[in-house]
Amino acid sequence: MLAKQDFLNVVDLTPLVSIDLIVSSADGKILMGQRLNQPAQGYWFVPGGRIYKSETLEQAFRRITETELGQIYEIGDGRLVGAFTHLYDTNFADAPGISTHYVVLGYQLNMGLESAQLPQQQHSAYRWIGADDDLSQVHPNSQAYLPYLR
Repeated sequence: MLAKQDFLNVVDLTPLVSIDLIVSSADGKILMGQRLNQPAQGYWFVPGGRIYKSETLEQAFRRITETELGQIYEIGDGRLVGAFTHLYDTNFADAPGISTHYVVLGYQLNMGLESAQLPQQQHSAYRWIGADDDLSQVHPNSQAYLPYLR
């Protein structure tokens, strides 16, 4: 892991590559957690995480699913929905003047999960959200995944 200042320099100078987990239920809803950290703090957002240097997509997928969902899934369990650009005016450290740029690989996983048993490191609460729900607190980057479920 990089020191905080080193990682902040990376965020300032380069895009990050990450995986978003579009966990969908049989009734067409997506699992979202209320973010504890920047960027997108306070918003409902899909689980996910960045890919580390020297980590394969397969390794990252396993690590991120374990960290974010509490269970390891293989990349073949998901379906690549596409690549997305996420731009934020903020950064993980709330340092002024530094934006965050992600290139995100969105993977859909069809499953039902018990939200009460999900990890709480990145999200304070979880819920299933569909296109017909109130989306005012759902981050636009996560709202973008809803059309892919139809």
